[in-house]
This record gives sequence, C-alpha cells and structure tokens, in this order.
Amino acid sequence: MYQYDNIDQTIVNERVAQFRDQTLRYLSGKLTDDEFRPLRLQNGLYIQRHAPMLRVAIPYGLLSSKQLRKL
Repeated sequence: MYQYDNIDQTIVNERVAQFRDQTLRYLSGKLTDDEFRPLRLQNGLYIQRHAPMLRVAIPYGLLSSKQLRKL
C-alpha cells in the first residue's frame, strides 16, 4: 500500500489550507456563489438536491483499515 512521505503530507496540508481559505472567504461573503462554484468542484464538494457530497481522493485506490474508519 502507498505510504505518504513528508513531501506528500506537505502537499496535502497546503491544499487543505488553500481550500479552507477559499471556503472562509466564501462564507464571509468575499466570494460569490459563481466564484466559489469552480473552487468547490475542483475540491470534490458537490451540492446535491438534499445534501452535499464530498468526493475523497484516494492515492492508488488503496486504503488501510485505519484510513477507512476515519472516513
């Protein structure tokens, strides 16, 4: 199974921080719905009729049981 190294973790942390900032700007009204839509779609957040859906990227399609429980 693929194991994250420090470089992988740094990239993931940067992407999480970036999306967090984008989301906070949207929630504070600094981004409109139309400006935020492509950002949330690029990050796997889809708004369905009754509930949001989050697509999770899984490296090489493999998860450990610990990772699966986290999801």
